[in-house]
Amino acid sequence: MTTRASVPETSSTSVLSEEKQSFFRQPRAVWATALAAVFAFMGIGLVDPILPAIAENLDATPSQVSLLFTSYFLVTAIAMLVTGFISSRIGGKKTLLLGLGLIVVFASLSGLSGDVATLVGFRAGWGLGNALFVATALAVIVGVASGGTATAIILYEAALGLGISLGPLLGALLGGWQWRAPFFGTAVLMAAALIALTVMLPPTPTPAHRTSLKDPLLALGHRGLRTTASSALFYNYGFFTILAFTPFVLGMDAYGIGAVFFGWGLMVAVFSVLVAPVLQRLLGTTRVLLLTLGALALVLVGLALAAERSVTAVVVLVIISGALLGINNTLYTELAMGVSDAPRPVASAGYNFVRWLGGALAPFAATKLAELYDPRVTYAVAAAMVVVAGAVVLNGRGSLKHATAHG
Repeated sequence: MTTRASVPETSSTSVLSEEKQSFFRQPRAVWATALAAVFAFMGIGLVDPILPAIAENLDATPSQVSLLFTSYFLVTAIAMLVTGFISSRIGGKKTLLLGLGLIVVFASLSGLSGDVATLVGFRAGWGLGNALFVATALAVIVGVASGGTATAIILYEAALGLGISLGPLLGALLGGWQWRAPFFGTAVLMAAALIALTVMLPPTPTPAHRTSLKDPLLALGHRGLRTTASSALFYNYGFFTILAFTPFVLGMDAYGIGAVFFGWGLMVAVFSVLVAPVLQRLLGTTRVLLLTLGALALVLVGLALAAERSVTAVVVLVIISGALLGINNTLYTELAMGVSDAPRPVASAGYNFVRWLGGALAPFAATKLAELYDPRVTYAVAAAMVVVAGAVVLNGRGSLKHATAHG
């Protein structure tokens, strides 16, 4: 190994080879957690293909149905502030299992809902379980994975991309039969994940230092983390405008919407895992982030022009957006994990608290703007939000150097 490292021509090849090997050579616990994360992230896009069906069956407007996303992400954001407090007292494994258990309960209750208000409330409970699981899963994968933080983050983003792509597919396959079925399907998958983690994940020790409720907010006092989180808030507004609003523009049935967002999610997965690290090495984190945010703003302008004129153009632009979103997701997560000296679970909690507020605001605001004006305004506002995300990065790029130097 030392001989190879000393030969200049093969050094970069051996580094790439080692990175590939470390990516696939992971402890069983990492794969079990990553698989459970896939199932958890499926819950984000699961309702996408059935949004029009829910509106029709429960006699609700698009903006009322969009509250399924808003309640979910608002509770997820707020709960991020308590995930570290809980996990530092009962340990990572118990926190993961608690989160999965809550998702099983509230996904089942969602399927039994008789009106949209009740469904929105149960989705909020689902968001609490999601927060406990998602924030802790990232910390567990980073802590247990071989190959360093960058490899762990790529694994996590692979789970995110795969879950987001499979969610609409499952929602379409089950939702085309009955709109309640995807909720029960998710409950079954999460129950299976709960059993798998119970068996495969070894007990995680309780951290020596207990996290207080204010630690994630104090971590945001670091300018680099605050810049990353603030930019991600505006970026997520664009992200969830595409995810939560576009099903109403497509005018398709559950199968059609599911197919479009499966393609979109596949692009998220592929570009987050395979393309983002390559671009990052070639151009640097901040430069790639600014370029992809600019491209995403242009895609949203294109959606504003295509909405209600060309369904084909909307489909193409949505799938292209998946590639840009996949790259951005990886870059934002790496920045959040490496830009400050705060412990990773604390930095993750503070970052996710801020960024999920964008996910909570976008679905309702996007559909309401379309009801008051038209879809062009919805996408134009989202484009402006993404431009703001880029401006925040540009203004605070000096504070991001620590992360880009080590990422």
